[in-house]
This record gives sequence, structure tokens and C-alpha cells, in this order.
Amino acid sequence: MKKLAAIILAAMMCTTALTACGNSNNGGGGKADSITVNIWDSNQQKGIQEIANKWTETSGVKVNVEVVDWDNYWTLLEAGASGGKMPDVFWMHSNTAQMYMDNDVLLKLNDYVDKDDKIDMSKYYEGVKNLYTREDGNIYALPKDHDTIALLYNKAIFDKYGVEYPTDKWTWENMYEAAKKITEGSNGEVYGMAMNTSNNQDGWYNLIYSYGGQVITEDHKGTTIGSDESKAGMEMMRKLLTVGAPQSVVAETGTDSLFMSGKVGMISQGSWMINSFYTAENHADYAWALLPYADRNGNGTCEKEERWSAYNGLGWAASAGTKDPDSCYSLISYFCSEEGQKLQAEKGVTMGGMTGVSEAFASAFEGMDIKPFLDAEEFSLYFRPYTKKTTVWEDALQQAGAFLDPWQNPSDPALMAKACDNAQKIIEKAIAEE
Repeated sequence: MKKLAAIILAAMMCTTALTACGNSNNGGGGKADSITVNIWDSNQQKGIQEIANKWTETSGVKVNVEVVDWDNYWTLLEAGASGGKMPDVFWMHSNTAQMYMDNDVLLKLNDYVDKDDKIDMSKYYEGVKNLYTREDGNIYALPKDHDTIALLYNKAIFDKYGVEYPTDKWTWENMYEAAKKITEGSNGEVYGMAMNTSNNQDGWYNLIYSYGGQVITEDHKGTTIGSDESKAGMEMMRKLLTVGAPQSVVAETGTDSLFMSGKVGMISQGSWMINSFYTAENHADYAWALLPYADRNGNGTCEKEERWSAYNGLGWAASAGTKDPDSCYSLISYFCSEEGQKLQAEKGVTMGGMTGVSEAFASAFEGMDIKPFLDAEEFSLYFRPYTKKTTVWEDALQQAGAFLDPWQNPSDPALMAKACDNAQKIIEKAIAEE
């Protein structure tokens, strides 16, 4: 991400020259002939385009859904906000939403929402809704979806090394023992599990919460990552890494590629990635299970507060400088209406940002049981940790002096405990400077 100065500059430029920020091609005010929509996930492009086409049938406005890869997405969006052309409608993410909202680069939606009988803000997932609503009550994006995390495993690998498949009774210790058996049974040719330091929402964050810690407190003004509870979760993470793929291997190949090449028995992954594995060559060998739990009270039964999954949610936003704000909002409203949200689930795009509309998602992948993603909601969910400048501390946690050290040398428990203490200071300092 570029510096926040780019966003501040964008706000000033959009205020004085709104026409420079739009991407509609109607040559002036009024209704556009077409709307450009930017997203970063090619897995979702087909379904989103189909939903947009249904909106076009009644609006008469064509929609072009374009995919830009994650890194270039934010580079191009910031360049557009700084004086170039922004897409008309696009996704917002918890990493960056606060910066964009604070500088009024996004179209304010309050007046539209107030008059829209298809949008009831009380029906959306609380964490997603709150993320895109500024402290002053201004709404800058509507909830597109929500996601949860599950455990993905390769049945063929489990069968080959005589390991029982994961069940909803699995603790993190059970996962460790299974991974150890695979790694040792294959003499290191196959790793029992893999996790990357950058895999926070779909990875190690969940252990911290499972053991009773918090990466960011619910008021977004603190952290307990240095607490005994968080250290217990990260100690479990350290143990898993001792029987998993080394970070040098993960950095070179990536956890998803390692899994699909048959080199890894288990990874944790988010619901947004289901289609990648569903369409993979060996998808018949792949299965999903609930994330393990931490048996904190030692009673051998999973209590609700002992199994946690992160959830996050994207938001549909529009440029403050779009030439046709009415059409942009109308499209966003359709995407986020009950009809649009149900279509999103039915087509297997993602689960909805609105509660109670995602049941059809479980049946969208014939031959693959993805119900664990929905079952996760019967336990404890926490919204992906964020503050006003998430990327500042999030990036720092992956560096030397924080979790990079124990990731690279998981054999030393003291390194992990020290990393948790350092992480506490890193996050506290970053929040204080926001």
C-alpha cells in the first residue's frame, strides 16, 4: 500500500474536480451507458457478472466486471483516487476501509439507504456493517458477504499414512498428532500441515481466539496478544509448525500449491477459496472439516467459546466522483438486496453479508461437502481484527522481532513467547499513533 498521503490528495482532488475521478462513459452528468466494476477474485467474476446482468435487464445500464489481482488492485485504486480514473463500483476490505472512509473518497450512501426499501441495515452481519459505517454514522459501503474458516484435508494422504480423518471432536492437539504422524510416516516427503505467517485470518489468528486471547480488542483500541491465553494459542501454533512445512518451503511455493501438489495433508482456508479446490485436478480427494478447538476446561467436550473462526466481509462501494452515482447505488443495492444475496449464495460466489440468506451456498458445490463453513457459525465467530491503520501493525507482526523469528525457528518455545510480548508492544504503539 502507498502512503496515506495519496488518499488525502485524492480527497482534495475529488472535491475540486469530481469529473476527473469517474469512469462512466456518458460524457457528462446523467445516466451512464455502462458501469465499471473492479474486483480482485477471478473465482467470483462469473457469478457477479451474471447477477449484474440481471440488474442490467431492468436498468438498461451495462456492467463490466473486471478482475485486478490483489496487489495491483490497491495500487490502481489509489492511483485513481490521486487524480486518475477510479472504477465506478468496487470492493472495500477491512485492511483499507478506514483510510478511504476517513478521507471521503467513497460515495456516501446514507441518503440512498434511507429511501431504499430493499435495504435494512439491521439484517446484515454486525461486524461487516460496522466496518463500513464511520463513527459519525456515515455509510460508505454495503455488506457484500461474510466468510468463515475451515480445515481442508487430503483423504488420500490420510489413508496412505493410516491417519483418522478430522472430526468435529478434534482439538488442536489432535491436529498436531495427525500432522506429526503424516510427516514422520513419510520421512518428511509429505508434511502433515502447512501455514504461512501471512495467513492470519485463515490461520494463526484462530488459535489465539480459541485459547481465549484477542489480536485486537472489540473496541479496536487495544490487544491482548501478549497475554497468557494468546501465548497458549501461539505455543500450540509453534508445535504445529514443528511437524509442518518449513517457512522456507511455504514462502517458495505457497500453502495452497503445496496442498494441491500432494505435499501437504492439511491447511486451514477461507470460504472464499472453495472454488479453487473444487475445480482442482484431485478435488475428489479433498474434504473440509470444522477448525479444531482448544479444550481449555479439560472436559473433553467442545464448548461454544472453545472453537472460534474469524469472519470478514467485503463491502460494495462507489467512487465519490462517479458520473452516475444513482446507477452505481442502484447496482450496489441490487447486489446487497435479499434477492442479490441469495443469488450470490446459490451460484457459489460467497456466503451473504445479510444473515439468513446463505443456506443455498452449502449445495452449490456438488460432490464436495462445504457445510463446515456454515457449521462454524454455531460456535464462536470474531470479526477479522482491524484498526484505522491495520496494515501498519499487521505487516510489522510478520517481520523479524515479531513472529517471523519463531516461524523460521519453531523449535524454540522462548522465541514464540518473546514474539507475543513484542507483538503486544507493536500493536499498542501503532494504535497510539493512529
